[in-house]
Amino acid sequence: MDEQPNNSRPSIPTWVWILGVFAIILALQLFLSGRFNGPEQSSLQEFFGIVASGDVDTIVVSGDKFEAQKDGETVAVSYKSPDDSLTDTLAYYNVSNESLADQNVTLIVRDTSTWNSLFSLALALGPVLLLIWIFSRGFRQMQGGGSNSIFGFGRSKAKNLNDGDRPTVTFDDVAGVEEAKMELQEVVQFLREPEKFVQVGARIPKGVLMVGPPGTGKTLLARAIAGEAGVPFFHISGSEFVEMFVGVGASRVRDLFDKAKAAAPSIVFVDEIDAVGRQRGAGMGGGNDEREQTLNQILVEMDGFDNETNVIVMAATNRADVLDPALLRPGRFDRKVFVDLPDLNGREAILKVHARGKPIGKDVDLVDYARLTAGFSGADLENLLNEAAIFAARRDKKTINTSEFQDAFDRIAIGPEKKSRVMSEEDKETVAYHEAGHATVSYHLAYTDPVQKITIVPRGRAGGYVLPLPEDRMVDSREHFEDRICMALAGRASEEIFLGRITSGASSDLQQATRIAKVMVMKLGMSDKLGLSIYGGDEVNPFLGRMYGLGSRDYSEEAAREIDEEVKRILEDNYQRALTIIRNNSDKVERLVEALRERETLAREAFEELMQDAPPDNGMNSSDNGAEAKNVVGEAEPVEADELPAADEEVTAVPEPPPSD
Repeated sequence: MDEQPNNSRPSIPTWVWILGVFAIILALQLFLSGRFNGPEQSSLQEFFGIVASGDVDTIVVSGDKFEAQKDGETVAVSYKSPDDSLTDTLAYYNVSNESLADQNVTLIVRDTSTWNSLFSLALALGPVLLLIWIFSRGFRQMQGGGSNSIFGFGRSKAKNLNDGDRPTVTFDDVAGVEEAKMELQEVVQFLREPEKFVQVGARIPKGVLMVGPPGTGKTLLARAIAGEAGVPFFHISGSEFVEMFVGVGASRVRDLFDKAKAAAPSIVFVDEIDAVGRQRGAGMGGGNDEREQTLNQILVEMDGFDNETNVIVMAATNRADVLDPALLRPGRFDRKVFVDLPDLNGREAILKVHARGKPIGKDVDLVDYARLTAGFSGADLENLLNEAAIFAARRDKKTINTSEFQDAFDRIAIGPEKKSRVMSEEDKETVAYHEAGHATVSYHLAYTDPVQKITIVPRGRAGGYVLPLPEDRMVDSREHFEDRICMALAGRASEEIFLGRITSGASSDLQQATRIAKVMVMKLGMSDKLGLSIYGGDEVNPFLGRMYGLGSRDYSEEAAREIDEEVKRILEDNYQRALTIIRNNSDKVERLVEALRERETLAREAFEELMQDAPPDNGMNSSDNGAEAKNVVGEAEPVEADELPAADEEVTAVPEPPPSD
């Protein structure tokens, strides 16, 4: 590893040097011109009048300057014309050696012609030399000076982790991404034992690109490599390359790779490389801008004519779709490592890693929370444990128990509990019927996740919610989507049947159901009427931006009308299914509502106990194992809806996992 120079002498900023030089020039000019704390300048006639008054014992002539002194102190100052000689000036004012001797005045003449010439030359050339020095110093620092100075634009801001600054994170601290970890461990092994690979003709990958959603552990994997590789590790963010000055990004890339080559074998890690590696010529303005120059320099450094360097480039991004194809080809980023959201086993392993050093109660089973957190990233799981620890500390507990974990999950998935909000009896009744409808229909459907919890306690933007226990699935069938739509619409159906009115609490349910129906019709080919065609393509063009990418479509007006009709049909069919299930199980809904109004929150065991009185009736012809299901739309009598009451909060049906960040 290269030794970093230890400069004990602090560097002086350039602006201090500039101000110092100007201060010196100004001081010399004021000193030599005699304008420091002295008498005001007089005319020569006034000057010799003061001499004739007898208050002067010495006259000192320095070049063009006349200075009258009394007992060593200056009493008058004047200047003669540079074109006149001293003799002519004295003769003009009738001053001679005899007259001065009669007045007991001593005349002292100092030869300052050399000093005057040097000073004049300094005043003429000084500013020019100063500007030359400033610009030469500035350009020198732009090419190799300190990055913290005002001219250090061209220096890379990458940090080289030495032994003292090296992270303590190892691969043992990374869980839930075993396949990605194995691929990256090979890179570390190559740096430690290159002979093992060279003797069989293997070549070290020049670049490793980690791709995955936010919060899945890409940067954590890079920190683990830095902690275990044992070679110089340079890390920088993609946004740190580009500044407002043209050419700075390319200069920083050159400087970074020069440092890495000098310290080879070494690793360069670029976080969020999409900030500088976007496809060239794809912006709104096009052209050869500063970012593209920076990308061109990265391409050259990674695989140019000089390909004998032993430098591995690692990068991380969650937007691989916008990267330039030249950056992704073999020879640059040879290996792409996909860091995806963890599965059940991965979530359990991540929870165990973050539970180290925390006093977890004996009643906590991390497997249960691994099942409950489907769709959570590693960062979400770490936040779950941290929030649970905060709840425990707030309650003055020494251990983190199940209640803290449940409250932490509810806070992350739904929002904070609104303890100060007091619900009226009417609102509580509306929310209870709404949530009871969701839960009852979910229980009697074959392809929905089991209900883990149902509550009418306001939390976040929800007046109440039904919490499912999601399962990890690679694919979803048409039956899964239709049952989810049916469950989402069940809250509104329950309000219509039992209350005789509809409320604004179902707004988010309608949005969720409509979104699923559109995906079925437009993206998944799950419509018998429209067939297998895909409509709409990508919703957002990543190179035009969201404002310009939205709203474009690649299908006709007739196809749009058929899509709208098919989406409407799917929603209406599943709404009728929800009405049928609720009517057939109205007694269960009533019992569930009474239990919610009494206890406000029901766990899975209590809920399923209320549902066990009769065999499930899901409005479908289902086999005993529930593997096959066909739609049976019941005939429902229309119910007149009363006037829509105002509602302050939305009532959500199924809380979705929090967005990863």
